[in-house]
Amino acid sequence: MARFLGFRGHRLNVATILLVVFPAYMCFGYNLAVSGGLLTLPSFIEQFPKMDTVHNTSKFNSNVQGTVVALFTVGGVLGALSTIFIGDRLGRRRVVFLGSALVIIGALLMSSSYSFGQFIVARLVQGIGTGATTATVPVWQSEISGSSHRGSHVVTEGLFISTGIAASLWIDLGFSFIGTSSVSWRVPLVVQVPLAILVMIFIFQLPESPRWLLGKGRSEEAREILGILRDVDSNSDIVQSEVADIEKSLELLGTVNKWELFTLGEKRNFHRLALGMTGQSFGQLCGINSLTFYATIIFEQRLGLGGTDSRVLGAAMTTIQIVGALAAVLTIDRLGRRPLMLTSAAGMCMSMAVLAGTTSTSHNQAALIVAVISLFAFNMFYPFGFLGLPFLYSTEVAPPHLRAKISGVSNCMTWLFNFVVVEVTPTGFQTINYRYYIIWAVINFAIVITVYFLFPETNGRSLEEMDEIFMLSNNIFESMRVARSLPRKDHLSVEAGGDTRYDEAKS
Repeated sequence: MARFLGFRGHRLNVATILLVVFPAYMCFGYNLAVSGGLLTLPSFIEQFPKMDTVHNTSKFNSNVQGTVVALFTVGGVLGALSTIFIGDRLGRRRVVFLGSALVIIGALLMSSSYSFGQFIVARLVQGIGTGATTATVPVWQSEISGSSHRGSHVVTEGLFISTGIAASLWIDLGFSFIGTSSVSWRVPLVVQVPLAILVMIFIFQLPESPRWLLGKGRSEEAREILGILRDVDSNSDIVQSEVADIEKSLELLGTVNKWELFTLGEKRNFHRLALGMTGQSFGQLCGINSLTFYATIIFEQRLGLGGTDSRVLGAAMTTIQIVGALAAVLTIDRLGRRPLMLTSAAGMCMSMAVLAGTTSTSHNQAALIVAVISLFAFNMFYPFGFLGLPFLYSTEVAPPHLRAKISGVSNCMTWLFNFVVVEVTPTGFQTINYRYYIIWAVINFAIVITVYFLFPETNGRSLEEMDEIFMLSNNIFESMRVARSLPRKDHLSVEAGGDTRYDEAKS
């Protein structure tokens, strides 16, 4: 069989997206939302009465429901953390393979649960596998993509997440008509397994990260893979130049020690870690999973709609995320990262403010319609800037030798705040009602301010150019100025005796 299934260049990049990124992130999105559509099913409530908030509105049941649903995110934190220690040791492909295997085990355990304890363990196992996969795939994908298309390639993850979320709720809707049989919730929990199997089959048929290979001293293999990825001869000037850039960056950034991730100095490692962590925190602190995990419950219990109508609207609401995610894929390499994040956060802020206003009054037809429109608007704005983009951004600002670690820690923030949001949402709705939406409106306004003043643009920059931007910055605000002033490598020639970009940026 031809190496990498016979693909080269752009076709090989497309193959990685379709054969690994698509099933991995569709599976991730599916798991984020599938349980939310099952929580009100009679057969599920009968099997797990401690999570019943339909017939029992006590605070205890709300807390149990929030905790069990959020255990998936606790596992995600553990899985993402594990990549800090095993990501650079095992390589990108092995971590993705192992993570997908755990996802399968978790799905099988969860769908076959007859006890509350087994369901809890299954949620944790599946979360660990998903956390390891989602912390590694963006790193792998960004390291094999060229700088001109890296944004659209990596942000497709957001498109696939939204597709998985929508698919889960439509499947939940379809199986809800079965009635009192446990098939109505067991099958939705297991249908994701073929996606994870697809990842395990194809991940070793595709290239390992050339940057990881160079970091391990496997330069010949890295050159060969770069040649195939760029569709040129492995000894061509293009490959030689890219290898030289990577090696220069690795040399400049020195040897790793266990505390280097948290040091600042001229390398500004902690600054870059903080940007990655903050960006991925915003992906959850915007409030998305207060809606996604509990979409059916919001329509049924908060807006007073019937069970079937609630499931239809919940599925349709998450389907609209595909529109926003597709818009991000088509515009990210043209508009840049910052405009997408700013537009997204501003839109979410306004949507939450309107939602708070419409749900604060007694329910009437006009208020109900506006509330539903606000929920749909929020789900369209969110994927435009904060579904796939934070995963990309954390890898773009990270130095090569710390990329896996920074991606792992940043992903931990995604899972940590995911847990917080999912855990507190049932209690938040129960205790402060419509004011819960006001909290998210305020946080989204703070996201706009933070991104505007602190997040440098990475669009069109090679991963090695981002090293230069941070090494030329003296504080958290200066990276914005350097990113604007440092000329792009594609339009410059490197003069003998030094890099002209350093001189121009410093001046």
